Amino acid sequence: MHARLLLSDGTVYTGVSLGAINDAVGEVVFNTAMTGYQEILTDPSYYGQLITMTYPQIGNYGINSLDVESRKIFASGFIIREYSSVYSHWQAEMSLDEYLKFYGCGGIAEIDTRALTRRLRDFGAQMGMISASNTPNEVLLNQLRSHPTLVGRDIVKEVINDKQYDWDSADAGSSQNEKKQCKVAVYDFGVKYSILRQLSRVGCAVRVFPGTTLPEDILAYNPDGLLLSNGPGDPEPVEYAVKSVRALLGRLPIFGICLGHQILGLAIGGRTSKLKFGHHGANHPVKNLITGAIEITSQNHGFIVDRDSLPNKMVDITHINLNDGTVEGMRHRSFPAFSVQYHPEASPGPHDSRYLFEQFITDMKNYYV
Repeated sequence: MHARLLLSDGTVYTGVSLGAINDAVGEVVFNTAMTGYQEILTDPSYYGQLITMTYPQIGNYGINSLDVESRKIFASGFIIREYSSVYSHWQAEMSLDEYLKFYGCGGIAEIDTRALTRRLRDFGAQMGMISASNTPNEVLLNQLRSHPTLVGRDIVKEVINDKQYDWDSADAGSSQNEKKQCKVAVYDFGVKYSILRQLSRVGCAVRVFPGTTLPEDILAYNPDGLLLSNGPGDPEPVEYAVKSVRALLGRLPIFGICLGHQILGLAIGGRTSKLKFGHHGANHPVKNLITGAIEITSQNHGFIVDRDSLPNKMVDITHINLNDGTVEGMRHRSFPAFSVQYHPEASPGPHDSRYLFEQFITDMKNYYV
């Protein structure tokens, strides 16, 4: 079945329908990872976005029930060049097309993703619509242009669990009876399961709290540390989280990832801004300014903490992006709090930055000596 991708600037790409047959609307972004489409689709940080994969063939290893990063697909739609209906992997349970249909996610294949990526790179990310209907382009464009963008909206509340829960350490391959060295509270702003797996891997007992949880309820759990998770959208409207983190600064060690990094930045007085087309992929070079090492990182964000807005006497910049010089990591000088803009748990992506979870363990142990 024929399908179209319409951009809000009026550009139209024609291809074939993939997944659910419905109109899918969202911010169109491109991801440069070569693998990991299942992890990408189920990453809550992609809520409200249509994901373009720059790697040309997608679907060739199918879908399994293990490589998920949340309870469902959170991406609004999927855009690829060539769909492989034949899949081969020892863990595969279904095709990508079946998976998209199961969760009602619309997609499009057989379009020139190189041309689309260049357009997004040159003119910036913009709203788009995937449609397999016969509705005229002009009508669809009017609908698209009236759709709200992600800027200025709190969409964290639309992805988080509304109840706290304990992460089952058996999911990470460790014994549930294994003695845990630290107890960690996780503020869920759209947390990926792999972050919870990595915390469990390094010996943490993990309880996940909704991002709306009050600071006193976090402290009532008596955790050794607090992790601020990843999540979707613009950080500035998530004012309740910024206020909570500000109240918790200095009261326990804090580790922020992605949106959690941005929320920490806002909590200490910084500002955030939107990138032209964001960082999405598994091959972004980041320099560790403390060790001088170059890490290849997994990233997924459209907003950054503005370096010039951070109070110099309070914060040290620890990591920078080698592509555009943006802030990728920081540490508070007075309190045991640090954060990174990228994803040290990867999934998909390289494992260069997993040492940060061990660093969090060290911070917790040193804080309570």
